[in-house]
Amino acid sequence: MTRRSGYHCQRFRPLPVSRRELLLQASCGFGGIASSFLLHQQSAHALSSGWQTGLHHRARARSIIFLYMDGGISQVDSYDPKPRLEKDVGKDPHSLFKVDATQFNNIGTLLPSPWKFKEYGKSGIPVSDLFPHIGTVVDELTIIRSMTSEFPEHTNANYFLHTGSGLQGRPSMGAWTNYGLGSENQDLPGYMVINGGLVPPGGLDNFTNGFLPATFQGSIVKPNAIGFANVKAKEASSAHQLSKVHLSRELDRGFADRLAMQGTRSDQLESAIANQELAFRMQTEVPGLLDIADETVETKREYGLESDFKPTQTFGTECLLARRMIEKGVRFVELTCPKVQGDRWDQHRNLREGHENNARAVDQPIAALIRDLRVRGLLDSTLVVCSSEFGRTPFAQGKDGRDHNPQAFSMWMAGGGVKGGVVIGSTDDFGYRVVEKKFRIHDLHATMLHLLGIDHEKLTYRFSGRDMRLTDVHGHVIQEAIV
Repeated sequence: MTRRSGYHCQRFRPLPVSRRELLLQASCGFGGIASSFLLHQQSAHALSSGWQTGLHHRARARSIIFLYMDGGISQVDSYDPKPRLEKDVGKDPHSLFKVDATQFNNIGTLLPSPWKFKEYGKSGIPVSDLFPHIGTVVDELTIIRSMTSEFPEHTNANYFLHTGSGLQGRPSMGAWTNYGLGSENQDLPGYMVINGGLVPPGGLDNFTNGFLPATFQGSIVKPNAIGFANVKAKEASSAHQLSKVHLSRELDRGFADRLAMQGTRSDQLESAIANQELAFRMQTEVPGLLDIADETVETKREYGLESDFKPTQTFGTECLLARRMIEKGVRFVELTCPKVQGDRWDQHRNLREGHENNARAVDQPIAALIRDLRVRGLLDSTLVVCSSEFGRTPFAQGKDGRDHNPQAFSMWMAGGGVKGGVVIGSTDDFGYRVVEKKFRIHDLHATMLHLLGIDHEKLTYRFSGRDMRLTDVHGHVIQEAIV
């Protein structure tokens, strides 16, 4: 079912008449704030009341939290143990298997994991000592050991992970989700990115709306009490501010009406109007959302906010805010990594220190998030996804690092309609290539949309004479992961 030039298809449209049609076809725009408020209320009600039946099929999840592990977690050091590396330590990988060119082509000898693996939970799934906290919630996870990418370089791989294309300019998965479902809260964006301090290679284009209307782009927020710049009104009174907003709205709508009379549509203008209206409403919602003073001391401790490691505090706050956002009806929340000593999960040297610092930052908060969602009855309706853009080589780069490996990596999902305590797919004895159930990023995207009640082949947008979609012409739902 195709969406044309920004029009929602009938199964996705929350209102009998779209906002665009009212703006561009009416002779005089809206009659004021009351009409706009009514429309938003109706839309919010339609979205909130319909999620359980979904759009194309029954939805298993109503929201997504995406834990973006920027840089490339090593699969053989996290969720895919390889004893063979211990046996063949120090050997030239060329003598044992075909080695593809790497990013920096400084290929060393086979490098076993410096961390031990331990079996956790009723499922007995092995998890590295890097993630002792995540190990305690492993029975909630579907771990996929056979994910692949098509790009060995960060920028292209990041675009691919986020947008389904290795090229710049495509809408992100969060934007597509926001476009398909919208937010359940009229006062908050449907797609929010919590910036932990590291902007990934490729920059903000990882969170862009691309060719979709700007209304659907990610809203970047910092994990602090302010969050957004200029969120507090500067006017002396709310009445004064309201009059300015009303005047600006009327001017924009007057221009939109003139364009409509000329047979012209302006997505940019309408997105600007929508964003301005949303920004006004966010002034009352955002301060309470970002103020975690009402959280219990125990909750803050569980998330790591009392840790003596600052990055743990940062990511713990991100995870806590993510839970608060989905409670408020935000549809898609993405978390980026905090700054740690060294670099993101990109250890071309000094693997031990780099991975340990990054793991220390995220391990406790992620486990706390999973438990908190479960206790609050939110995990079954929230899909949590944790992934890097690719994995790392089982052989050393130089002496004590690992290079990029798009041939195989591990990621996991939890909640929102996926099985718990299972492992899907496998790699060879060295963790280098997939040997069973090879999956692509397109398959991950198709699965995420499926769990939200969306058929990835039907969520389209007409652009440049083609019906575009997140999965392009690819993608299959990972049925093995679904309950």
